[in-house]
Amino acid sequence: MFSLIAFDADDTLWHNERLYHQGRERFRQILAKYGINAIDDARVDAVEVRNLPYYGYGVMSFILSLIEAGIELTSGRLRSEDVQALLDMGKEMLRAVIEVYDGVAETLAALSAELPLMLITKGDLFHQQFKIAASGLEGFFEFVEVVSQKDLATYSDILEHRGIDAKNFLMVGNSMRSDVLPVLELGGWGVLVPNELSWTHEDGDPPTEASERYFELERLDQLPELLTRLKSDSFNPL
Repeated sequence: MFSLIAFDADDTLWHNERLYHQGRERFRQILAKYGINAIDDARVDAVEVRNLPYYGYGVMSFILSLIEAGIELTSGRLRSEDVQALLDMGKEMLRAVIEVYDGVAETLAALSAELPLMLITKGDLFHQQFKIAASGLEGFFEFVEVVSQKDLATYSDILEHRGIDAKNFLMVGNSMRSDVLPVLELGGWGVLVPNELSWTHEDGDPPTEASERYFELERLDQLPELLTRLKSDSFNPL
């Protein structure tokens, strides 16, 4: 049925977003020294989003956006030692231990024995390559793609390059915006595995069209059972 199954990495295979939540908390502590005790998260999000065309996704984009937001929120009073504290926090985030979710390695091992798997992750190339190697999961993937954006054009290019028909392609991830909706639009299949922590920029409404090609699972280790169901004649909508 599928000739290729692809997986998102951050917050699908291993913990990631919690580092950013911890970073936001540290940012609040810094700004509290300036008498700013209530921070509008939407305002900080807006700074991050407007910087994406310049810095892309990843830790250093996050840190630079926090510095910029800090300068704005303090009306230029952000001191050099606090800028340094944020930069140091970024280095700590880049060195953070990669913690893979329970059951991921076993699930990938089972699936990779049956068909080729691909990893598609966006962000800083150096950091993403570090995380992939540190995760111990790289050997399960026949293909690895580190991209600057996960949108319709990116998925289309990947499928064309690999000679894969979208109808035979399944993407698994925790982001409706990046992992599911573009693939469905191409004619592929999407599986959402929500994470309890997520960046609001990655949210999206469930598909109203192509719903027969969209599924939601509580855990990644439920994927093999879903694939078994899809292969059965009684369930397979193809």
